[in-house]
Amino acid sequence: MPEFTVAVFFGGRSCEREISVITGMLAVNLLSSRYRVVPVYLPPEGGMVTGAFTSPKDFAEGAKTHRIPVRLEGRFLYRARGGRKVAEIGCALNCCHGGMGEDGTLSALLAFHGVPSASPQMPVSAVFMDKSLTKLVLAGLEIPTLPSCYAQTREEAVFGAEKLGYPLVVKPARLGSSIGIKVANGEEELLRALELAFRLDRRVLLEKYLAGRRDINCAAWRKGEEICLSPLEEVFSGSEILTFSEKYEHAPQPSKIPAELPEEIAEKIYRGTRIVYSAFSCRGVVRADFFVAGEEVYFNELNTVPGSLACHLFGRSLKERRDFLVSLIEAGKTPEPQGEIVSSGILESDLFSGGKGAKRHR
Repeated sequence: MPEFTVAVFFGGRSCEREISVITGMLAVNLLSSRYRVVPVYLPPEGGMVTGAFTSPKDFAEGAKTHRIPVRLEGRFLYRARGGRKVAEIGCALNCCHGGMGEDGTLSALLAFHGVPSASPQMPVSAVFMDKSLTKLVLAGLEIPTLPSCYAQTREEAVFGAEKLGYPLVVKPARLGSSIGIKVANGEEELLRALELAFRLDRRVLLEKYLAGRRDINCAAWRKGEEICLSPLEEVFSGSEILTFSEKYEHAPQPSKIPAELPEEIAEKIYRGTRIVYSAFSCRGVVRADFFVAGEEVYFNELNTVPGSLACHLFGRSLKERRDFLVSLIEAGKTPEPQGEIVSSGILESDLFSGGKGAKRHR
């Protein structure tokens, strides 16, 4: 058995938990020929469990697969009951889509415990999980996006819709996989879309609907100092917007890799992807999604835990996809450099005497 241990984290408190299980099991099975792999499932009710998980069916309703509760202490996984050591983690791989996996929560937990990770860090994950923050960051980087606004109440949303004009796309601000997204052509449809969106999230994004657009994806990962970009992928939809079913169940036709695009359009997409990846000093793989209409290119969103970890964009065969995941692990094995932690000595001095100390009350 190989000595180096990879912990694959998947599941989580998310509407995308089931898709995360599929991605996690893909990674577990592909990497197990090269490393000792420990699958770590995050149940929606919280905590961590491991077990002899090999298939998504192990997590179907009524599945009898034994689950062992575990806890993380430094780079070690221990059984939650009895304290027996399960593994020393050499590198972690985040396969949690959405929720408290893709939003930076898991990344921060791993970083706090000093666990090397082959996945994107907390800052980029937190920013791009929230579509309203995504818009702010992309504006700062001078990358075009569609006109939009966000709202935390129905009244704010109606006011914003009047300013933007119809038709509009209504999205929960912090969900993915097209869950809860609707097109509204007027106020009646807007109110129905808002009812669904606010059930799923406390913040909602409204965005101008772009008819006749093309959906183009580009993945990126870092190999040493080089940012490696995938071939461009065009994803097809038979609906007004790309739906959950079309993404994961019944696509109207297979995606096209590479997408047929004019060179100048392709270069705009590559440039936008590279700028974002570089600006956040990312590690691991991300997938940038764009809209193309005529000669215009709009950045839609950045997936810091893309479906199937974007393996299909870097390899056609299972061997090529395994080799890609191995490359991610090898690149992530070295922990990120940390700044020195200094001590001021204030705890050994008289407390509360400085201007920033607690005020004395008479």
